[in-house]
Amino acid sequence: MKAKKIDWKKLLLHIALPLSIGGLSALLSSSDMKKYADLNQPPLAPPGFFFPIVWTVLYILMGISTYLISKSSATTPQKDAAYRSYGLQLFFNFIWPLIFFKTGAVLAAFICLILLIAAILKMLQLFHAISSIAANLQIPYLCWCLFAAYLNFGIYLLN
Repeated sequence: MKAKKIDWKKLLLHIALPLSIGGLSALLSSSDMKKYADLNQPPLAPPGFFFPIVWTVLYILMGISTYLISKSSATTPQKDAAYRSYGLQLFFNFIWPLIFFKTGAVLAAFICLILLIAAILKMLQLFHAISSIAANLQIPYLCWCLFAAYLNFGIYLLN
């Protein structure tokens, strides 16, 4: 079986999209992120500097995953459904920091995270039907968002 050649330009564009969306969201809420350290934190809460590192890795995995979807032999309707679910989870991913940090609406942010997790689960299902590798690359993202939901809800309860 011959391996497919990597289209580096396309791969980098797929990686750039989630990095750009995450970066814009962080930029729009960065001045308010300093408040995070002042909040009462639940057990296991990592230091603030840890978040950009994790998110960068997760965004890169998202890009690789969607690249694999784009290069697959799936039908156009399958790919379109996968891309729509990907776009929906990116939307919730983008607005969560704005809700949490910018508005300080911690409970609303938690609800947004629940919607994000539901969107990720749907995306995983659709990605898996096309490429198990693409779906598996999203498992760390799902785990991180579950952990973020724990942190978000803990902050809601403690503050």
